[in-house]
Amino acid sequence: MGKLGDMAAKAKDMAKGHPDQADKGVERAEKLVDERTGDKYDAQTDKAADAVRRSYGGGQRQDR
Repeated sequence: MGKLGDMAAKAKDMAKGHPDQADKGVERAEKLVDERTGDKYDAQTDKAADAVRRSYGGGQRQDR
């Protein structure tokens, strides 16, 4: 596995160990993208954030 793959695997393992903190980070990233794009891609960012949360067993999306 390349460096990027190794980093992604390590991040996923860390997220599994600290799902609450990871959820906060995902929520912040989702909010930042929505703010920068004027919510133009809101449905896509919601879907992507939910997929990330599922990948480490995180919680469901919290309504803003």
